[in-house]
Amino acid sequence: MLPLARRLQAAGFSTEVFDYASLFQGPGPSVDRLAARMLSRGPGPVHLVGHSLGGLVALETAAGWSGLPPGRIVCLGSPLAGSGAARGMAHSHLGALLGRSGRLLKSGLYELPRGREVGVIAGCRAAGLGKVFGRFDGPNDGTVAVWETRLPGLADHRVLPASHTGMIFSSEVAALAAGFLRDGRFPG
Repeated sequence: MLPLARRLQAAGFSTEVFDYASLFQGPGPSVDRLAARMLSRGPGPVHLVGHSLGGLVALETAAGWSGLPPGRIVCLGSPLAGSGAARGMAHSHLGALLGRSGRLLKSGLYELPRGREVGVIAGCRAAGLGKVFGRFDGPNDGTVAVWETRLPGLADHRVLPASHTGMIFSSEVAALAAGFLRDGRFPG
């Protein structure tokens, strides 16, 4: 996330990279740690930008904790509706590789957190290992299908020609994320 954080800093945002141990701990401890970090940065807006599972962790944090500072959330290639590639891994008896976050990756979320503007950037450059484990119906970033990045209630959704990992390095993704954090909509 460092390349993206640097671009967001250049756009005027104060950034921190939040690390989590999804393989060994699962999302619960990460959600609690992220909430504590957000509370320590309040009361002003604390925006979150999460890639893949990180977006799910950000949304779970916003949904599960009350009293957090306000702020917007941008998810990059996050399988909000669950990941077919993750389900394919589990079906191939490789589910242990998903770690303790496997359930969240396979099933996704039921709904978005209330009171938060959420924007999603999905990729449609099919380059990634997810193709080995999942069959994609329609455009995908090689790991997550575009349709898997949608849930009712999103403030905005954008599809770019980027691979799953490539989103972190994309100047266009960074510009869109910065615009959403400022205005609650993707620019252009």
